[in-house]
Amino acid sequence: MTVIPKDVVLQRRAAFSTEAQESMESLRGDCARMVPHWAVPAAAAAAPVPPSLIHGVTVPPASARLIDGMSAYGD
Repeated sequence: MTVIPKDVVLQRRAAFSTEAQESMESLRGDCARMVPHWAVPAAAAAAPVPPSLIHGVTVPPASARLIDGMSAYGD
């Protein structure tokens, strides 16, 4: 079994913490610089599909039993 001195563990932990913070700050900076390049498409409202157009959906019996056994939202 290898025993690592406590001061070495603390040094490694501090180095990792510093690297993680620098990486997060770098990522935040990169994202901030990229914001002007991101285009946000106009949100198109999805039209509801009438039930008459939904066909061909099959559910295995085991899945149907599983869903049937679940409580409804708000129960």
